[in-house]
Formats: sequence, structure tokens, C-alpha cells
Amino acid sequence: MARPQRMTLFTGATGLIGRFLLRDVVLAGENLCLLVRDSKKQSAAARVDDILGAWELQLGRSLPHPKVVVGEVTESGFGMSSDDRQWVASNCNAVLHNAAILEFHGPDRTGEPWRTNLTGTENLLEVCRDLKLREMHYVSTAYVCGDRAGTIGEDEFDCKQGFRNDYEESKFLAERAVRDFGAFDALTVYRPAVVAGDAQTGYTSTYHGLYLYLKLIAAVLRNVEPDADGVRRFRARWNCTGNEIRNIVPVDWVSEAMARLFRDPAAVGKTFHLSPRNPIVLRDLVHYIGTYFNSEGVEFCGTEGLNTDDLTPIEKEGYASIAIYQPYLTTDPRFDTANLDRHLPDLPCPDLSETMIHRFIRYGEEDRWGKRRGPTRIPRVDDVSIGGVEQPHSK
Repeated sequence: MARPQRMTLFTGATGLIGRFLLRDVVLAGENLCLLVRDSKKQSAAARVDDILGAWELQLGRSLPHPKVVVGEVTESGFGMSSDDRQWVASNCNAVLHNAAILEFHGPDRTGEPWRTNLTGTENLLEVCRDLKLREMHYVSTAYVCGDRAGTIGEDEFDCKQGFRNDYEESKFLAERAVRDFGAFDALTVYRPAVVAGDAQTGYTSTYHGLYLYLKLIAAVLRNVEPDADGVRRFRARWNCTGNEIRNIVPVDWVSEAMARLFRDPAAVGKTFHLSPRNPIVLRDLVHYIGTYFNSEGVEFCGTEGLNTDDLTPIEKEGYASIAIYQPYLTTDPRFDTANLDRHLPDLPCPDLSETMIHRFIRYGEEDRWGKRRGPTRIPRVDDVSIGGVEQPHSK
């Protein structure tokens, strides 16, 4: 029996990028089969229904519910049942591999992030070979560039770079395995930069990267009593200049860009940096956070480093909390986006505005930084003030 024109096996649909991609790709009419594991509290199908139900409430319309097969990317053959394996073999001819884990350090390669990012991708290639899945869409990261500086080209990959952590190296080795596989008729690679929440609502389902900084700052500043003029004043010295760039992108833009590229035959075979044309400067980011909390006190002390014996308790706590991100404080490169600009000239990454940063903080606080209980709820755009986002993009 002939397979349909395209049925795509999609991994990582329950992650942050994945749940947005799930929405955008099914809205575009694409046929998906989701590989999802059972959790301790929900079956794979119930997890998907929860996510799609939240989107349906936000959008005010029903969405197609794709086929769900139970599996785990870290297991050989994804641990699929024989029936599910046969269904995928009979119906799927493409893969959208988005499953990954953002952990920076692991004790050895049997644990995370190696187990998901590298072993999971090797398992995927085994499935592709056995089930003859010949079209690959692979979600990598812009940070496979490792410790390189300057401008990083989309078509550059192995430049003998070093790596700042296991996450970067595991994703580099996984992308290399995909590129070396040799049995795909088509391979398209997507490399997002640092992914933040929804530009329109502030929604996120995970609290890494930018949100870890925001959570830390919120915890500190909510315990600083305002002075008589209402300003929260404190002292926090950073060992950077404040002019460093940050390649932060909102997840809804990443998803929209990927969904459009996924459907564009002319994009097949290319690599795309999903990164901002105008990265935010650290000084501006700190200022926007300060206007949310009506606070001041951050000092940029240059890159020579601070005397650790002279740190205040707040400074010590702050540096300890963000130690895993310290190598990125002064070393974010620029990512070339020539391929992306050529294919999506009408969809520039929105600049991180003051209003957008405030939305991220507001949502984090309302969500208790991921500890709010209850079913998944994604805010409606109409429920959020959208003034101040200089570059809204289409939906």
C-alpha cells in the first residue's frame, strides 16, 4: 500500500518548542504521528490531549488530534510496540526530530544530556533505517558553534571548535551523526538560539535560560523594601560591560518560522539559524527588568572579574545560582541568518522590547515559576496588553 504524500513522525511534541510546533503544523494541515512517552500521571495520549485542549481554549476552535504512538527516544527502536512500529512503517515517510534536553553537565555519557540528545538521535537513525523514513527535519541548536567567536555562518559546522558544556557537545555530535547518516533523500536543519516564551502572552512551559535569570531577580527584588520614593534599591555588580549581546528569540516566532520552512520545498536541504537580526544588549535587558520592578542598583564592572571576597550576600547568591550560565556572560557570537532571510523575508524575529520582557516576568510570577498546579492553561492574546511590541508577527 502506498504511503500518503507526507506523514511525519514528530518527536518532542510536549516540550516548549514542540507544543508550539504541534499547534502551527496541524493548523497548516500537515499529517503528524506523535511519538510521546507515558508519564507517571498521564498516558501519552492524555498528555497530547491536554496540550491540544489548551490550544483549543486559547484559539477558540478545535484542532485535529494526530495519531499518537507510545515510545521513548532513549530506548532502542524507541521502545515502540510491534503494532505501532508497523503503523509507522506503513504510514510515515518523514521525521521532525525535536526531542532534546537542556542540561549542561552530565557525569558520563550514560546520563543526560547525552542519553536524550545523542543516544536518542542515534536511536532515531536506527528507526529511520529500519522503517525507511527518508525525509529528515532535524532541530539542532545555534550553539553547536561551541566556543567560536565572531559571526557564525549557517553553512558552517565542524570548525574544530571547543565546547563550554556537555549540552553543546552532545548536540554537535548528534547533528554530525544526522549529517553523516547518508540515507536521507532530504535533510533540513533548524538551529534556534536561546528560546524564551511567547512574545504575545509571555507563556512558557519551562524555566531555563532567560527565565532562570528572571526568576532569580524576582526572588531577590520581591524581598527588597522600596524606599520612600517607591524605588527598590540594591547593589549587584556584574563582571561584564553591559554591551554584550544576547541571542534570545520568542518561541512563537521560532515555531512559526520552522512551520513555514517545513512546508517550503525550496527550503529542503538547507540549514537555518533561528536567531535575531538585532540581538538585545545586556544593558537594555537589565534596564527593562528594572522598570518592571521599579528597581535600580546593577553595576557593570567590566570583564576583569570581581574580588570574590568583596561580594555582598545577594551577589554571592546570584553568582552561585547562575554559575552554569557564567561562560555565556561575555561570549555570545552573532549568528548569520542569510538562508533564513532569503526564505522568510517577511518574518523577521521581533526585537525583545521592554513590553515583551515585562510579559515574560508577569507570566512567570503568575505561574509561580512553573509551580502552579492544575491543567495546562495558555493565555489568550486578547487577555494580554499587546502595546509596545514593535514587530508583531502574523498568526
